[in-house]
Amino acid sequence: MSAPIQIRMGGYGPPTTGFSKSLQFIGDRLEKQFGPRVDIKYVFNIMDLGYKSEDILWLVEHGLLTLGYQSASYLTDRVPELGFADLPFLFSSNAQARAAMDGALGAYLVKKIEDRVNYRILGWFENGFRHISNLHRPIHTPADMKGMKIRVLPSEVHRRTFELIGAAPMRMDLTDAISMVKAGTLDAQENPLANTVTYGVHKFHKFHTLSNHFYISRPIFFHRDAFESWPKDLQEAMRAAVKDAVVYQRGLAVEEHEQSRQAIEAEGCTVNALTQDQHAQFVAAVQPLLADARKTYGEEMFRLVPKA
Repeated sequence: MSAPIQIRMGGYGPPTTGFSKSLQFIGDRLEKQFGPRVDIKYVFNIMDLGYKSEDILWLVEHGLLTLGYQSASYLTDRVPELGFADLPFLFSSNAQARAAMDGALGAYLVKKIEDRVNYRILGWFENGFRHISNLHRPIHTPADMKGMKIRVLPSEVHRRTFELIGAAPMRMDLTDAISMVKAGTLDAQENPLANTVTYGVHKFHKFHTLSNHFYISRPIFFHRDAFESWPKDLQEAMRAAVKDAVVYQRGLAVEEHEQSRQAIEAEGCTVNALTQDQHAQFVAAVQPLLADARKTYGEEMFRLVPKA
């Protein structure tokens, strides 16, 4: 009997997160189908082993892990087209964003990533809409963020967005941001509520604003050589498992958002949603970036976004 095919799945969150549960969903499905033909291992949180969250990229690219996920923003320096999906206020709802990433826009971005990186991408997890937390005061308008040091993902689009809003953006890995939040040296950060709670930010930041400024997807990427070496039946089973895991994870993400808001409020924090007029002020502030994006990416990319 031949040796089992090793499949090593990795992420950067505790086993309790929707992302970790979704990796387990994939593994359980394959073990049920293939039994001893596969040997599945998990590293749910590579940060527990001393890695930074961004290290998941090279761990998979070089085959130390078989598959992982990461916010697409971490790849924008290598795949500039991903900066389009980073644009602020590009989507107005989960439904619109999911349709885009499961449709023509997602397919276009998958091709661009696979052209440049040794990945095979089978789907997009939902990191979802991002919101702002800070140490100092409620945020209602861009003026409330003037001069605030805020951590942003390693994306030039994200940096420019908060620069236009009037904050002082700092590109850094999640690991470094968590350390600064705990030390009280980072005024603000932006994340989905689930991330804010998972990494304990709500224990240090009292003020939370539901700004919905970015929607972030996390590609599910495989070490291409490993995936393509598998027999066809395993490849097809993995594609089907990932497709179903995406649906499962997105459902968990909705639940996690509500549970996380409750956890933030239970910690004694304030949570405020932007009014329509306040939201319009943030949109107005980033118009120079959106105008530049039309020149950089072209109208054809904007046409890949389904109407709200």
